[in-house]
Parts: sequence; C-alpha cells; structure tokens
Amino acid sequence: MSELTKNVQPLQDFNWDEFENGTVGNISKEELDKAYDETLNKVADHQVVEGKVVSVDKKEVIVNIGYKSDGIIPAAEFRYNPDLKAGDVVEVYVESAEDKKGQLILSHKKARLSQAWDRVNQALDEQQIIQGFIKCRTKGGMIVDVFGIEAFLPGSQIDVHPIRDYDQFVGKTMEFKVVKINQEFRNVVVSHKALIEAELEAQKQEIISRLEKGQILEGTVKNITSYGVFVDLGGVDGLIHITDLSWGRVDDPKKVVELDQKINVVILDFDEEKKRIALGLKQLTPHPWDALNPDLKVGDHVKGKVVVIADYGAFVEVQPGVEGLIHVSEMSWSQHLRSAQEFLKVGDEIEAVVLTLDREERKMSLGIKQLKEDPWEAIEVKYPVGSKHTAKVRNFTNFGVFVELEEGVDGLIHISDLSWTKKVKHPSEFTKVGEPIDVVVLDIDKENRRLSLGHKQLEDNPWDVFEEKYTVGSVHTGKITEVLEKGAVVALEENVEGFATPKHLVKEDGSQAQQGEELEFKVIEFNKDSKRIILSHSRTFEDAQREEKRAARKAAAPRQKKEEAPKIENVAASTTLGDLDVLANLKAQMEKSE
Repeated sequence: MSELTKNVQPLQDFNWDEFENGTVGNISKEELDKAYDETLNKVADHQVVEGKVVSVDKKEVIVNIGYKSDGIIPAAEFRYNPDLKAGDVVEVYVESAEDKKGQLILSHKKARLSQAWDRVNQALDEQQIIQGFIKCRTKGGMIVDVFGIEAFLPGSQIDVHPIRDYDQFVGKTMEFKVVKINQEFRNVVVSHKALIEAELEAQKQEIISRLEKGQILEGTVKNITSYGVFVDLGGVDGLIHITDLSWGRVDDPKKVVELDQKINVVILDFDEEKKRIALGLKQLTPHPWDALNPDLKVGDHVKGKVVVIADYGAFVEVQPGVEGLIHVSEMSWSQHLRSAQEFLKVGDEIEAVVLTLDREERKMSLGIKQLKEDPWEAIEVKYPVGSKHTAKVRNFTNFGVFVELEEGVDGLIHISDLSWTKKVKHPSEFTKVGEPIDVVVLDIDKENRRLSLGHKQLEDNPWDVFEEKYTVGSVHTGKITEVLEKGAVVALEENVEGFATPKHLVKEDGSQAQQGEELEFKVIEFNKDSKRIILSHSRTFEDAQREEKRAARKAAAPRQKKEEAPKIENVAASTTLGDLDVLANLKAQMEKSE
C-alpha cells in the first residue's frame, strides 16, 4: 500500500445504492449536473472571450476560460509574445464549445484578427508603439506579425544603420510604429527605425556640439564604399575619404579596413548644420616623407613599385606614402613620343635614379633611362662618318626618311640620297615603315642628336660612267615610261632616265611619240651635277636632213662664183625694198631649219 493511500478510510455512511441508482441524498443526478453547469461560464461558439493561461510549453498553451474543460491552443499562435507565462490573461476565439471528443477548441490567432484592423488604425492615429513578431524575409524587407496581420517592414526601416544580414532578425519580437496603411488593399507598413530616430537626432546634436578639430575618437566601421569609409562615432556617422585612409595610394578601401572593425580616427572637419563630419585615419601616423632617409640625394638609385600609370609617366612608390614620378621622356633615350604603358605596368618592381628631390614640397622625379649609357655620349666612336649600318624605317616626310639605328639614335636619309638614278617623288615609293634599310653615316649633329645618312652612297656614283657614255650627240635606245604635260620620261640602260620635251617627241611622220614606245634618242644635254639627261627623238632624223641641205648648199656655191654678176656701183641705190624683205624671210627660214 502506498504512502498516499494507506491512511484513506471509506465513508461509513455513504449510500452506495443511491449512487448506483443515480441519486445522492434524495437529489437526482440530473439535478446535480444542472447545478454544476450553472456554476460554469456560458460559452457559445464563434465568440471572443478572455481566458487565463494555465500552462505553457513548446507545443501548446492551455487556457482556462471558466468552462468545464480547458482549451488547447498551438504555441505557434503566441510566437509574437515570447514572454507568455502561466497566469497571463489572453483573448481567445471559441471555435467550438465541444468537438466530437467533447474537447473545447480555442484560437488565439482568430481572436487577434477579429479586432486587428481596428487596433492597427488606432495605432497609426495615436502614434502608438506596438509589438510585432518578425516572421520571415521578403523582397526588400521583412514580414511582421502585428495583431495577427502580416505587415511589411522595409529593409531601410529596420535600423538607422544599413542592415547587411536580414536573417538575424527573423523570429524576433520588436517594437514598431505603424507608418502607413493602405485601406483599400489593407496593406500595413511598420518601422522600427522611426522609434529611435528622434532619440538619435538629439544624440547626434549633442555629439557634434562636443566635437573639435584634431580630436581623436574611437568608432566602428559601418559601411565601405569605393570613395571612402563611414564610421559610427556612437550615434553619428563620419566619413574617411579614400585619400585620408593611408599616406600611400589606396585603390580599394576594403584592403585597409573591415566592416565592424573598431578604429581610432581624427576629426578633420565638421559641419554642424549639415551634420557632416570629415575623419582621417592616416593623420594618426607620421608623414612618410618625414621618415625618408635623410641621406638620399639626387643621383642615388632607389627601388620601388609602379602604383599608377598615365600616358605622360608612371608613379613609383619607393616606400609607403613616398612616390616619385618617372616622366615618359625619362624612360628611354629615344626622342620619339611614346606612351608610358609601352615601358611599364602597374605592379612592376623597378630600380630608378633620383633626378630631383624636394623634401619641402614632398616631390621626387625619377628616371630609368639613366640606368643605361646615353648612346650620344660616344656617338663618334660607334657611328663614325663613313661607317655603314642597318637601320629601321620609322616614318616619312616629303623630304626624306627618318630611321632608327638603335633606341635613342635617329637619322635622316634625304630624298636625294636614296638613289643615284631613280627619280624619287616621295620616300614611300622607295621603302616602307618598319623595314630595314642599309645606310652610311654622312654627318653627325651631336648637339641636336641627329645623324645625316645616305643610302645611295653604299654604291659608286654611276654618273661618272654615264658622263663618258651619254655624251652630247650620242644616240641611244630608250623607252617612254611616262608622259607628262611638259614632256616624257625615257628609260635608258643602267636604270638611268632621261627627259624629252614635246617638240623632241615628234616622229618623222609628224606624229607624237606615245608611252610604251621604244625609239632612238639623241643626247642634247648632259648635266652630271643635277643628274639630268635631255633627249630628243626628232633630232635623230632632223640633224641628218639638215646635214644633207648644208652639203647641197656647199656644192652649189662654186657654180655661182663662176657666173658673172652685173656690176652695181651703188648697192644701196640698186636694191629695192622688196628685195630686202625677201632676203630677211630667207634668213629666218634658214635659221628655223637649223
């Protein structure tokens, strides 16, 4: 026998017969049930009543509404109120006073919904602070259970700080203010940020009023952008511009600081009206130029890393925060305009020579071409006059070809020094950019860093031979290669060309010689200095005809002497004006024929 029952004694006078027959003390069971029912609350289906929480566990909440049995409600309906405990009074909706099993069915969710819309509107009108349960994430924000209604909490209204992880708020109960209601669609928008903005505004004003330039404060990295870092100073934000993060160049602020990192910053400037605060991080450390080696001087060699490239040059960081500029003109001894990208790229580790150093202005210029010997220092030794070399064609002008013998050593081949024989109208007819060409040094201009070069001088002057071959009066076979307004170009042997004017291109039949015809030409002028040969085709037959006429006149002259002429004592008196005209015309005809 257990401890609980060993002292229990049955009632001696209990009438078991009456109990079995349904009566107790002459009172029927029906009368007893009626009396019992009258002590209970009258509960009707589909009504909202108040009940007292009997017990709470993870799965269900037991609520007593004064009925003959307690109601069971799923614990999920109370997620919005994590502080719920036994003894609390809650509103419940009676689904059914008795189901098939005789169980009282209650719903807290429906009880809340029945009055939710009125409560939400009242909260908006009276600017009440209400509680809500964050159910889940949605696009652009969160879904919040408010009085059983699903309200929208925009991401920007969760906190005054930008929120990166929305999931951390799911399942939390927070205080909100209703900020907007769409009555037609019954949409509700709530805000948690609105509760703390007023308090923060006063807090910001107080913080800013205590700020001083140069003041050092501790803050938390709140946001990182491409242009700088926002730091929370305890209710008010300040901005560290990217240029104030480090004495060195910063291409990405994330490489300097991290989100939520605690850092010390210095107040650079602030605007009380606009509530803008400019902060600095690099100012907490000495300027790198102050730590630069005091013995460093012009001419010294330094090593560094290329941090920025522009067309005009490259910036090299010789130590954090100390940079020097290598101008593109100091990258090569060549005088050709080029881009710095042809020589260096960002990230290159290089050695350079200090060209200028201004510690007060914190400026330094560097050079890398100085690491090589200037080719013009001993130009006469490497490229003496008369020496032969192979150069690279760089560009043309109307008067010649610019070539490069090596980087930094340029020269000009004048158009007249390209060929002994060929008439070059433009250098592009003779060679192409980028092609090699053999040259001989004709002259050195060290001051202007230019060489005068020749190409034709690599061969003997053929005009010394032409002088003996193409003598005036000699006849040669030539081909008309080009017909111009002033005459025609005639190709002769040895790749030499002559020129014939239109009157010297008349053939024996009176027609004009055409391009492509191969004819006999007589040299009527030879000029070695100007390399000019003047030719004539018509003279090849006109001169023969002239000789025949001259010979005929000589043969007729002796016969005229034998004939006796009448004596005229007064020539002037015997010659008429008509005779004088005839003689003048005859003389003109003879001169023309010659």
